Amino acid sequence: MTTDVAVDPFSLFRLDGKVAIVTGASSGLGERFARVLHAAGASVVVAARRKERLDALVTELPGSLAVACDLAVEAQRVNLVDEAIARFGRVDILVNNAGITRVVGIEGEDIDFFREAMEVNVTAVWHLCKLVGPHMLAGGGGSVINIASMLGLVGGTPVKQANYCASKGAVVNMTRELALQWGRKGIRVNAICPGWFPSEMTAPMEDDEASQRYIKQNSPIPRMGEPQELDGPLLLLASDAGGFMTGHMLVVDGGWTAH
Repeated sequence: MTTDVAVDPFSLFRLDGKVAIVTGASSGLGERFARVLHAAGASVVVAARRKERLDALVTELPGSLAVACDLAVEAQRVNLVDEAIARFGRVDILVNNAGITRVVGIEGEDIDFFREAMEVNVTAVWHLCKLVGPHMLAGGGGSVINIASMLGLVGGTPVKQANYCASKGAVVNMTRELALQWGRKGIRVNAICPGWFPSEMTAPMEDDEASQRYIKQNSPIPRMGEPQELDGPLLLLASDAGGFMTGHMLVVDGGWTAH
């Protein structure tokens, strides 16, 4: 067997000529994902409810497209993909990042919010995969990256959020199933399972002494993650560097789930 060694191994991580959709891109990790994919050469479609933030973002990402989209609304999910295709003619990468949660014990959980969490965190992921899949197949393949969570693999208590744990657990196994359905057709489907990272969701924990003490006491790497520590996992799964990976849960949690 012969092995070809690339002169520039970093070229495997390039995304020149690719088109990516990133949901939940108006702030936090989603905004970071959009910037990283663009820096690697992709044209990026950024989607979220807060259009003014998206418009500001695309001014910094030449050639990108902002689409206001409430992921809880079916018609707006359809419009997101339609606008991406109308502008770029293809979709090569889908990053299902948008998500919501509410921290409360199940006795106090509201069933309407639980349904909304499942709609945004699970149904929207399924629906966007369904909408984008045919375009990826027509283009010869693609990469779907679902942003799940370490809380799709383990429980969250004392940070009580059954709505979030249930939805992210569903995303984990949906990722496996779609990887099996599409593996022979050129579409790779993987998930990133972050641990505690700074975001709008975790903002109450960032300056709370008890929360920080909890993280430090229970994580082998005793701190929250830093946004750039997801750049490598994202590019690995989006690019040819991860071309033999599908159905994988890439856990980036400081060792939290190693217990």
